[in-house]
Amino acid sequence: MNNNEGIKLKMIEKEKIRFIRYPGGKQRLIDFLLPYLPSADRIEGRFVEPFVGGGAIFFALNPSMALLADINSVLIDLYRGIRDYPLKVWAIFQKYPPTKKAYYKIRDSNKELDLPSRAARTLYLNRTCFKGMWRENSNGQFNVGYGGQDRRWVINKETLLAVSKYLKKAELKVCDFEETVDSCSEEDFIFLDPPYCPGEKELIHNHYVYSKFTFEDHKRLAFVLEKASKRNIKWAMTTSSHKDIIRLFKKCYIYPFLKGTGKSPGLMTKGNGEVLICNYREVTQ
Repeated sequence: MNNNEGIKLKMIEKEKIRFIRYPGGKQRLIDFLLPYLPSADRIEGRFVEPFVGGGAIFFALNPSMALLADINSVLIDLYRGIRDYPLKVWAIFQKYPPTKKAYYKIRDSNKELDLPSRAARTLYLNRTCFKGMWRENSNGQFNVGYGGQDRRWVINKETLLAVSKYLKKAELKVCDFEETVDSCSEEDFIFLDPPYCPGEKELIHNHYVYSKFTFEDHKRLAFVLEKASKRNIKWAMTTSSHKDIIRLFKKCYIYPFLKGTGKSPGLMTKGNGEVLICNYREVTQ
């Protein structure tokens, strides 16, 4: 890395890390959420995300140790690829043709790829698909339509190097949220952003993975978090304000979002039906 690249990397690290587009991601809500969360130096153990998604909170906090998990193996492979091979991923990413025809050819290809190539392909599809949606059919195949090249070059080589640097401190796992939460100890802090449609108790829009996050999953999550609370683990979660979900967390502290994404991905609205739920009262910054 030359001096100019080093300077660019430091500039990116001082800004908010943005490298993937993720519906429902909390990038634009960081300033609202962070005052309710512990700063990195207040977390004695690991910062843990069972639904890592776009990782906005992880990158904003920059903890010294982290466990980032998700049931979406394609997403975790993207993280692993950039963490371990940022320059290889960038080299492949920038060579993809800038055409609609190429997009569908790359999207529909079933060719076996190594980790850097899988990560570059996923990153390319994410940056050029329609509204950054993350949707797969029943066969686990990405099936979002073409959205154009406008957002492709918002990221650059220095972006991926910065992401890689952050991720070096993180363990990455493909697993169900219950396994992740149950593995935590009292020193850890858990931040959760489960799939949900604001104002609804079910995830009814299939933009996450082909399997849906149902109300039964919400109940199972509430039970798992209650067990974590009994182990003196602090956690905070963003979720729907639907009355049936709120009832699952009667002993917790609930803070409505002033603004959020609402039911239309990508659009910030008031009265959006989203809340932050914590099992602790104090602001721990």
